[in-house]
Amino acid sequence: MKVSVRVTGRNYIHVKPQIYNGTLSVLSLSLLLLGTAHDAWADSASYASGTEVPADTRRLAAVVVQAKQLTEKEQARQALNEVPGGTAQVDSATVEKRRVATNQDVLAYQPGVYAQSVGGADGIKISIRGSGINKGVNYFRSGVFMMFDGLPVSGPGGTPYELFEPLGLARTDILRGANGFDYGSLTLGGAINYVTKTGYDAAPLEVRYEAGSYGYQKRQIASGQVLGDFDYYFSLTDSQSDGYQDHTHGTSKGFAGNFGYKFNANIETRFYLRYRETDNDTGGLLTRDQIANHSRQPNATNFAQDASREQPGSTWVANKTTIHLDDNSRLELGAVYHDYPIDIEGGVNQAKWGYKDVSTSVQYIRDDELFGHASTTRVGLLSTKHLPGDGFQRTYVRIPVGPTAGLPVGTLIRDARYEGMDNVLHFSNDTELVNNLWLTSGLSAIYTKRETEVEYPVTNNRYKNNDWDYAPRIGLRYDFTPNFQVYGNISRSVEPPSDWQILSTPPSFTTGPATGLASIGVGLQNQTATTFELGTRGNFDNNQWSLSYYYSKVNHELLSVEVVPATSTTAALTAESNGSSTIHQGVEAGLESILWRGSDTNKLTLRQAYTYSDFHFVNDDAFSTNELPGIPKHYYQGELQYDFSNGVYASVNTQIASKMSVDYADSFYTKPYHVFGATLGWNSPKKTWATYLDFRNLTDQHYTTVVSPAYDDKGVDQARSYPSDGFGIYGGVSYRFN
Repeated sequence: MKVSVRVTGRNYIHVKPQIYNGTLSVLSLSLLLLGTAHDAWADSASYASGTEVPADTRRLAAVVVQAKQLTEKEQARQALNEVPGGTAQVDSATVEKRRVATNQDVLAYQPGVYAQSVGGADGIKISIRGSGINKGVNYFRSGVFMMFDGLPVSGPGGTPYELFEPLGLARTDILRGANGFDYGSLTLGGAINYVTKTGYDAAPLEVRYEAGSYGYQKRQIASGQVLGDFDYYFSLTDSQSDGYQDHTHGTSKGFAGNFGYKFNANIETRFYLRYRETDNDTGGLLTRDQIANHSRQPNATNFAQDASREQPGSTWVANKTTIHLDDNSRLELGAVYHDYPIDIEGGVNQAKWGYKDVSTSVQYIRDDELFGHASTTRVGLLSTKHLPGDGFQRTYVRIPVGPTAGLPVGTLIRDARYEGMDNVLHFSNDTELVNNLWLTSGLSAIYTKRETEVEYPVTNNRYKNNDWDYAPRIGLRYDFTPNFQVYGNISRSVEPPSDWQILSTPPSFTTGPATGLASIGVGLQNQTATTFELGTRGNFDNNQWSLSYYYSKVNHELLSVEVVPATSTTAALTAESNGSSTIHQGVEAGLESILWRGSDTNKLTLRQAYTYSDFHFVNDDAFSTNELPGIPKHYYQGELQYDFSNGVYASVNTQIASKMSVDYADSFYTKPYHVFGATLGWNSPKKTWATYLDFRNLTDQHYTTVVSPAYDDKGVDQARSYPSDGFGIYGGVSYRFN
């Protein structure tokens, strides 16, 4: 903490505390002021932060400036507010007031974020600013850089989803678009950082149980404590659901935990461990008519083939060590080992994937003064790579029909290998140019490597691509008051293709058992985007807001399209390609308002999030200026909640979305939808017991949540859509032993 004392033009002493990193808990400052006018004792209660003290006092005027030490969550929120672009923080305590089944529940009410679950499974669709716009669900996610506790989960193969259990988190930080720069983000959508609880913000014992419609059950037992210089936290969860759509039964179980140790005031370290298994039947895609009239039926081919996806056991082990070199600088070191096997039985073939990644992270952060103004510099290096020989996909006969007719089940028909690496060296600086005007600048040097090889049924079908690229960034923010800020930035992002995308497109084998499977990798260029952003955030008179407008010119956008759907005798064929130039622009608006506050803690709160998305081609040869399929142009979420002083709360909520195109020709659209929900709950005054009832889709609307785009359906209603869940009631109870 730094306290600056200056004499103003009116002969007053101005005491202005400036807090850096929350490193000091209490600072007492006493000023002896001598004057000749009169004797006076100053009332120290009036000399709070920013108070002006008359300079003509004869006796001692005690000015006490007290700075409450910021919690880790508050420091993170402050850091997000210092980014000159769209950011947000999700408090898990708010999320846990209702059902917490998937990360759709975590990312709800966040402007700019489109997050939709299908069949209650973990493989939700997440898109920010049009990232991964036309990917369906149950893919490795792309377009958003995912982290646990500031360390990478995403890698050259994209982001597997099975480890993202939403219980056990303290908070979730969202940095939209290029605002994820300081994390080494290589994506159009930005970065999401899921932060686990530690012994410092957990209860010695916590249990939670949820149950509800369509066979849903979820259980959690967790514990965290501080024991001297050591602390720990762990959370065990398991869940099951029959699913709304037939043939969407799913189960999961997992562990998330960490333990930390403070060697002294300058060195601390923390180890993390996550393990989780998931197994989900996949109900498949339906037509718009089927969703409207028969939304619980599965796709006929998926049902006949008993399609499913299993993650038999994924492990994420990491360490993060922080070394305070002196009062103004620190070094953060991170290392990750990530093992994520997958077993997909989604058609006539069985695909077994194996990936093992290692990541290292080094970041140096220093606070200085330049010409009397604060300046913070960050230098970081992030490297993520597949372990050599441990990236593979093997395809086996599952249903011996078509090109595999007559072969025994389990016969190997293709063996493919993957190698990949992402290296990002990034430098950034935040400097206060004049009072309250901050300049942010940065530059990333990026080296990526992608390599695939089909080893069977042929050999030497190798594809290799190494790329160097760069991403500069410059931004300004101005704080009119501590509660009102405007900002703007111009940034470049670079997003390489995932290695599986390189080997999921034609050319394909045309003869033999591997007919229809990709035979060699194809050259996909890095997707790049230049983004201009303007925005504001702050709070005033019980209203807290955020508002951003962004405009991105995207080159070589990574697009996917289903070329041939799955049949009873053949697997689906999806093509990955670089599209022509596109524009992604939109508005992200969030507003939380206390509409009424009683004499005690009673209050009425309205929370709103609106996202406008305009994503379209720029004079494409085939599709002119068509909009891109997969995301609604207008998306709104709102919740009105009343909190009683005895811990009872009641709310109503709504979700509104416009239609979505389902093909690149814009020949067919989903229907818009408008759904309602409600919640009733209670948190005990001592913060021990809590319970809730959560009502979803009160009017039982049948609508599309996610589409899997086609090239051109010529206006025909094809099976491109995943159905929403119908009306459901969910309840939960939890107990914290404090």
